[in-house]
Amino acid sequence: MRYRNIIHGFFKARPNRFTAYVTLEQTGETVKCHVKNTGRCKELLIPGAKVVLEDCRRGGSVRTTDYDLIAVYKGELLVNIDSQSPNEAAFEWVCGGLGTKGVKVINPRREVKYGNSRFDIYYETFGNGRVVRHFLEVKGVTLEDNGIVRFPDAPTERGIKHIHELEAAKADGYDAGILFVVQMERALYFEPNYVTHPKFGEALYEASQKGIHITAMLCHVEEDEMWLTDKIPVKLQ
Repeated sequence: MRYRNIIHGFFKARPNRFTAYVTLEQTGETVKCHVKNTGRCKELLIPGAKVVLEDCRRGGSVRTTDYDLIAVYKGELLVNIDSQSPNEAAFEWVCGGLGTKGVKVINPRREVKYGNSRFDIYYETFGNGRVVRHFLEVKGVTLEDNGIVRFPDAPTERGIKHIHELEAAKADGYDAGILFVVQMERALYFEPNYVTHPKFGEALYEASQKGIHITAMLCHVEEDEMWLTDKIPVKLQ
């Protein structure tokens, strides 16, 4: 996925989940931005942090802010914090064949309804003469500490609901998985954030025991684009 009209600034304040004030690097002007992530991001959005914005002033569109805050530098590490980018990157990965030789991906779709929920991605694979139906739920990961990445950074009852619904889909004959998209280039391994939301970690472990695939993947992150690269270990206990 790609962004257009990238500019730089320095984070100043975040009065609520949806907005931030940023001082533009080029002009020194302080502007109001839309934060494309409702998570806390407290370890990233600190005063003075260098940030990447997308200038959204085009085509006469009416918005309350002219800029989207899409990425933050954590030292030299660039972290994409756009909560929409993991789904975009994951769908590109699925459409590209999942990086797996000998397996053909067919009929990929997004936001597919199942039961009382909508899963992020549905696709089918054809190999060895059989078709397998898949549901994939995607979670973006921005929380990192000494090479360990964790999810969530705030309690998520919705995340637990998705886990249980994937279990129901699995019992109904679908292949089901959760993909944690690590929105940065470096990490040692992924684990659930048991400190912030222990019940999510417990539900994730129980789901893995029922055959739900739990995968975490790094991304190549640039200021104007991001795509999936390599899998990293997942430690559930």
